[in-house]
Amino acid sequence: MTQHPLAVTARDLVKTYPGGVRALAGLSIDVRPGEVFALLGPNGAGKSTAIKILTTLARPDSGTATVGGHDVIGHPGRVRRVIGVVAQKSGSDPVATGRENLVLQGRLYGLSGTAVRRRATELLDRFGLASAADRPTRTYSGGMLRRLDVALGLIHRPQVLFLDEPTTGLDPDARTALWDEIARLAAGESLAIVLTTHYLDEADRLAHRLAIADRGRVVATGTPDELKSSLRGDAVHIDLQAPPGDEAVVLRALAAVPALREVTLDGRRISARADDGAGAVPAALAALDQAATPAAAVTVARPSLDDVYLRHTGRRFADADNAAGASALAAMAGAR
Repeated sequence: MTQHPLAVTARDLVKTYPGGVRALAGLSIDVRPGEVFALLGPNGAGKSTAIKILTTLARPDSGTATVGGHDVIGHPGRVRRVIGVVAQKSGSDPVATGRENLVLQGRLYGLSGTAVRRRATELLDRFGLASAADRPTRTYSGGMLRRLDVALGLIHRPQVLFLDEPTTGLDPDARTALWDEIARLAAGESLAIVLTTHYLDEADRLAHRLAIADRGRVVATGTPDELKSSLRGDAVHIDLQAPPGDEAVVLRALAAVPALREVTLDGRRISARADDGAGAVPAALAALDQAATPAAAVTVARPSLDDVYLRHTGRRFADADNAAGASALAAMAGAR
């Protein structure tokens, strides 16, 4: 099978749900063969909607997309033959064994009896499930189920594997184990892996490249190191003892500190950038004292993906994630 120069392309995808909820507002990405590409964003950024379109489970209102060189709207059947999908919820049959789930999945893709049994055994060994292969999957732990889900997505040797929030709900040990398996998979297979996540550390660790999504658009794309290096100097974070009475006074006081730039204030949290963070701290603290808003704690660090998100959106990642969660709860309450 000839491999397309790009494993996935999406151009200006727009999707609006009933009630005027705009999930995608012109999202565009490119994914190369053989790379792990992370679509990173808070809840509500449009990640899962993008995956539904790319895996032919939803149609965009406008825009175009191809997977493995096939148009997702014009040739959805061809797209389905070249992709594997691991959804947020497990797709395995809880009554069937791990081996039976894999054999059934393989036969749905047209694999013969001998070939599918051999492939199932290979994947069970690879994902550390051989000892549990003949147990019903309802007896599996959360980590085992997620490894089985990834194996199910790989049974037919796809060109592109979609992992939609693969570690949500896993305990730290299971999450780390799945990270290790995804990293090994990327190193040993010539397939593209498209990973959606709202975990900053997950994208930083696993992705060769990533796109930061916010409100249905991509606001930044690059390798994790490229994106962090684009923020010259150090990140300076100052927690105030109490919320300021007048935010404008605090911002004016810090604007007078020459070493600081890109100063933002969110509640009691001040974020800024400086070429020499440690050297800028004394002047910043003095300015805050003059403004009668003393600091409680100061942190100086190299740039993180959270700083990149703040730079491009004006919000902290966790704040955006929490706001999206609160909006979703409010919407559910209103629907009752």
